[in-house]
Amino acid sequence: MSIQLTILGCHSATPRANAFPTSQYLEINNSHFLIDCGEGTQRQMRKYKVGFSKINHIFISHLHGDHFYGLVGLLSTYGILNREKELHIYGPKGIKEVTLLQLKTSQSHAKYQLIFHELTSKESELIFEDDKVSVRTIPLKHRVYTNGYLFKEKEKPRKLNMLNISGYPEIDKADYLNIKAGKDIVLSTGKVVSNAELTLPPKKALSFAFCSDTCYKPDIVPIIKDTDLLYHEATFLAEREDLAKKTKHSTTIEAAKIAKAANVKQLIIGHYSGRYKDISIFKKEAEEIFENTNLAEPGKIFNV
Repeated sequence: MSIQLTILGCHSATPRANAFPTSQYLEINNSHFLIDCGEGTQRQMRKYKVGFSKINHIFISHLHGDHFYGLVGLLSTYGILNREKELHIYGPKGIKEVTLLQLKTSQSHAKYQLIFHELTSKESELIFEDDKVSVRTIPLKHRVYTNGYLFKEKEKPRKLNMLNISGYPEIDKADYLNIKAGKDIVLSTGKVVSNAELTLPPKKALSFAFCSDTCYKPDIVPIIKDTDLLYHEATFLAEREDLAKKTKHSTTIEAAKIAKAANVKQLIIGHYSGRYKDISIFKKEAEEIFENTNLAEPGKIFNV
């Protein structure tokens, strides 16, 4: 299991008794990320046993309250818990000012360092990378500047084909790292043993795309092409396409069309408008276009 996504909140606008605004916890290749932080996020983290201390990077899609009003509360809690490790926050320009003002005014002391990465580009860009995972922005179109995020595992090293390697007694364990790195082996006779003979292909690197509030935007398809897991907002049923256009949101059918065009493996839809009492209709409608559609629900876990 290389990807585990926990839905903390998946409804739009105002929180309700059993409906929480957007927030997700992503584990990918043993790295841990928080995506959006609507009101009540840290309570949901406690409820669903998400490890606070494992999160070192928080990604905020845009500065509408239902996507970041829980952030300052979480940061304050980190201070109370005496966090010392630095914390990176990625989001639109302005997130640093609004966050630090709240912390300053409330005199919320924090020993740990907050590092802000403010985004302004309307083109997809690489914003985080380490030896396990890379993260790119997915430029979206909403009423304010908004980005989705594409999380991709780094390609793993090739696997040793021990059956074939055993046929060359001259190859030593000391050669294994070079073989995994893709290098050929030159024997004492001068014979070159190709890396393809000595290795097996690694497991496919997996990916997750998060597309929060946005109107229908087909030009994101090349960015998320062949993604294993896609979350795409679907605030309205197809019958309210007029309202979706007016508010710059998407319908179930539009989210499904994006998933189909991008050839993703699995689609998750969420950000349901509060006008709907039965969200099962969302799934049925999206499945007309893209069969492997699932509903986001608080506490629901998706594994790849």
